[in-house]
Amino acid sequence: MNLSIITSVRTYLIFGFAFLFSLQTIAQIKVSGSLISGQHEPLSRANIKFKNGKDILNTSSDSTGRFQLILPQSGNYTMTVSAIGYLTFQKQYIISEKSELVLKDIILNNSLEELQTVEIVGTTAKKYFSDYSFSATKTATLNKDIPQSISTVSKELIADRQASTLADAVKNVTGVSQSSFYNQFAIRGINQNQEGAIINGMRTHQYFFNQPLTSNLERIEVIKGPASATFSSVDPGGSINMVTKKPLAEDRKQISISAGSFSTMRTALDFTGPLNKEKTLLYRLNAAYEDSKSFRDLQYKKAYLISPSFSYIPDDKTSMNVELVMNNSKSRLDRGQAIFGAIAGKTDLNSTPITFNMGGSNDYFNSQDLMLMSNLSHAITPDVVFNVAYIKQAWTEDLLEHRTTNAFGVDENNVAIPTLASMRAVQRQQKWDTNNLSTYFSINAKTGIFKHKIVVGYDVMSTQKYRGGGENSAQGYRLKDGTIAPKYDPAKKDLYLFKTVNGVNAPVPNVDHFNLANPVYTIRNLSDYIFTKTEIPPAYSIVNGVYLQDQISYRKLILTLGLRQEWYEDYNNYKLNTEQKISRKKLLPRLGITYAIMPEINVYGTYLEGYQPQGNTSTLVIVPPPAGTNYKPLESDLKEIGLKSGWLNNTLMFNVSIFEINQRNLLLNANDPVDVNLLIERGAQRSRGLEIEASGFILPHWQFNLGYSYTDAIIKQDNDMTLIGQRVQNTPKHSGSVWTRYDLKDNKFFNGIGFGAGVQYSGDKLPLYIRNFTLPAYTIADAAIYYAPSKTKVQLAMNINNVFNSTYWVGAQNYLRLFPGTPRNIMFNVTYRF
Repeated sequence: MNLSIITSVRTYLIFGFAFLFSLQTIAQIKVSGSLISGQHEPLSRANIKFKNGKDILNTSSDSTGRFQLILPQSGNYTMTVSAIGYLTFQKQYIISEKSELVLKDIILNNSLEELQTVEIVGTTAKKYFSDYSFSATKTATLNKDIPQSISTVSKELIADRQASTLADAVKNVTGVSQSSFYNQFAIRGINQNQEGAIINGMRTHQYFFNQPLTSNLERIEVIKGPASATFSSVDPGGSINMVTKKPLAEDRKQISISAGSFSTMRTALDFTGPLNKEKTLLYRLNAAYEDSKSFRDLQYKKAYLISPSFSYIPDDKTSMNVELVMNNSKSRLDRGQAIFGAIAGKTDLNSTPITFNMGGSNDYFNSQDLMLMSNLSHAITPDVVFNVAYIKQAWTEDLLEHRTTNAFGVDENNVAIPTLASMRAVQRQQKWDTNNLSTYFSINAKTGIFKHKIVVGYDVMSTQKYRGGGENSAQGYRLKDGTIAPKYDPAKKDLYLFKTVNGVNAPVPNVDHFNLANPVYTIRNLSDYIFTKTEIPPAYSIVNGVYLQDQISYRKLILTLGLRQEWYEDYNNYKLNTEQKISRKKLLPRLGITYAIMPEINVYGTYLEGYQPQGNTSTLVIVPPPAGTNYKPLESDLKEIGLKSGWLNNTLMFNVSIFEINQRNLLLNANDPVDVNLLIERGAQRSRGLEIEASGFILPHWQFNLGYSYTDAIIKQDNDMTLIGQRVQNTPKHSGSVWTRYDLKDNKFFNGIGFGAGVQYSGDKLPLYIRNFTLPAYTIADAAIYYAPSKTKVQLAMNINNVFNSTYWVGAQNYLRLFPGTPRNIMFNVTYRF
């Protein structure tokens, strides 16, 4: 009996387990499939998600594009497939209770195929580079197909490096070298001459002395060479185009808080998403605030940025975007570190600490920048699209500074006293207004076997300097009659006032010399000075241009032809009785060719010309009419060949280029200690070089950005014959950098932890004006650690910059104006996404 019961129980248990196993087997459904690109190539490393209610299953495709996963039960599933550089695929499947479902050849189209002709909405890609550019050709074109070198810095790279300023963001870009603490760079050995910044492919007035915040930037494009055929009147070395963040059609919100060295505190928010159910009205709001000191004496910064943006896309024919950017900054203008008298071969760059700064404790530099931007795109037919973009900018400056005149104080015999820096006090206020309108048609056409992507357009840009601006300047030496002499003349010694300084009889300066041996920082009393008051004359300039561009493609060949006719007018003493006008015009060609030697590799060659009237160059100084445009315009040309390639479904990019840039009729500040506004024409420069860059993913959770640049930039013509053949200033011959981030996503014990590391190298440089010393080469290392706890929406980060606390200088103008790099510093950040 007992044995019979046991046998029966065992039978029921076996039957029960078998029944449950059979139910489980029936419930489980195997799903497999393959992914291919629009070019019918296997798509690896794509993320695949199946969602049924709260149940979400994830997998990824292998190197052949295949994937497989097991669904726990039948039901209504939403399948989402995403991959870097491709449009997201989404489809619903009603999956019945059968053992296997095979989904063959799911196609993901390249994200460029449905890009707007002007940039209306943002991107969701999370990588260190960009596949495309709107600005380089005024069409949405793959970088790989553009016959010109373009380097990009994405918002992800900016965030991973906690790069809060433009200089921090572009230090990984090949061929770009920081020249000072200002918004000033040398690109391919060519120092920036124009004070024009480019925002969303449109020229504006540059806040030259301030580094703009980066929290509202989608990416930064450095378009190498003179791009005058596209942008009108830009720097020969290249253009830094700042592309702002645009709205997304999905809800994303994040708040970021940072704190670290030099009493730095920053906060930022980025909210975006649809405003209606149909997702035709989208918004984005970026805001940031910074309150920081500096490793430099006297320096501080209080700045905020507010940028709302709205996109309206009622249908597939029409789209528009409107955004506002408000930048407000309160700081002090940092003119750099002064060192003791420089003597060729004996200069000691460490004679003063890198913290050393000359100025007054009550100095200030306040600027406000307000920009309204709008874009409209309307498809008249599927092949003809009308585009219009407009930007309105209002910029104001309010400055008080005490700065060196780039000379030393003298004794009664006019012998320099190397511990006394001659000083100048400046008060300046001015207001600018910029309007830029660009209208063009994008036309897709075909003639026989040739495909055409044509752009025909007109643009106009005007810049006005309003009346009411002025500069009060105090410098020179005091005379007994109460007036000021611009310099000391020992032949007229009896006319000057004298005092004893360190036991030496010396003429009395209008503004007290700064004692380099015994620095004293006091609140300066402006009533102690005798000011020369100068009105900043009102000015107005306008550039009109018409252009035609055709990208002709035949099989593997793309020929880019462009022609731009430009008219430039510059008015000095605008609308006054003494108004003067100067007009110039120029025809600018563009020629480029791209050939796909294989699907992954394009080779290209290009020739470009640049043209830049000198009016804007002279706006940083006060010069009498007829101002800068009276000088010969800056002319330039670029010859370049290169190779661009994309590997592993365009997740890995590698480019190489060889170039030559020539520029003629350079206009520079003469660095005159008496007339600080004196301009001189230099002559000509030539820059040749090689650039190599690579960026992308080594593994799905490991990406990098690296580059190397060799630049041979020399002076070809100059008023000073001894300079001909010498190196161009503030440009290293060799430079390079690498940055990488690796995340431990699948590690059992360290899941959520990531590491970042980078190295930057710059060869030695010559100062801008004085050639009797050299800035040494330097190598600095940076590191970072990230932690994103699983099942949370938080990321913690710690960045250590200049890990080994190296002393270095990013640029210099003379022995009284060196620009040291930041010593070791640490920044902590917490970002919450919801």
